[in-house]
Amino acid sequence: MTVREILKMGDPRLLLQAKPVTDFNSPELKSLITDMFETMYAANGAGLAAPQIGVDLQVVIFGFKNNTRYPDAEPVPETVLINPVLKPLSDVMEDGWEGCLSVPGMRGVVPRWSKLHYEGRDQHGNVISRDVDDFHARVVQHECDHLNGILYPMRIKDFTQFGYTEVLFPELDVNYDD
Repeated sequence: MTVREILKMGDPRLLLQAKPVTDFNSPELKSLITDMFETMYAANGAGLAAPQIGVDLQVVIFGFKNNTRYPDAEPVPETVLINPVLKPLSDVMEDGWEGCLSVPGMRGVVPRWSKLHYEGRDQHGNVISRDVDDFHARVVQHECDHLNGILYPMRIKDFTQFGYTEVLFPELDVNYDD
C-alpha cells in the first residue's frame, strides 16, 4: 500500500486518453487499486482516476460515507469502475460545485447530467451496471472525464463561479493544499 503523488493541472499526462484494461485479476491491477484507495483516503477525496497518479489506464474509484470536502453530499458506495461507459438517462443538466485533487484549493460550478447509467467492470472483471443521480452521478462523470483528458475547469461555463475554496467557502474545514 502506497500513497501516490497526485498530478496537478498543467501536467501533460492529465490530458491523455487512458487505455482500456485488458488484464483483470492481475497483481498489478490489484496493487494499483489498493494504492488508489490509499491515495484517495489520504487526500480526503470523493474519487480518483488512475491518470491522476500517472497511470494511463481506464480505472476510477469513488465512494465515501462522510466527506469534509463535500459535507452536504449523500453517501456514495465505494466502487472500482474499469473501462466505464456512461449514458445520460435524460437531457436534464444540473449545475453543481466541484473540486479536484489535481486542481487543489479551487472550486467551480460545472454542468453535469443529473441522471445517468454507467457500466463497466470491477477489479475481478465482473460487470457493474447502475442507474444513479445527484452527487453520485456527478462524481462518476467527474472521474470518468479524467480518462478522457478532461479536467473540470474545462467544463466551466461561468468563470465568475470559479475560485479558491478558502475564499468561496471559508466555513469548510478542509486542507487547501491537498
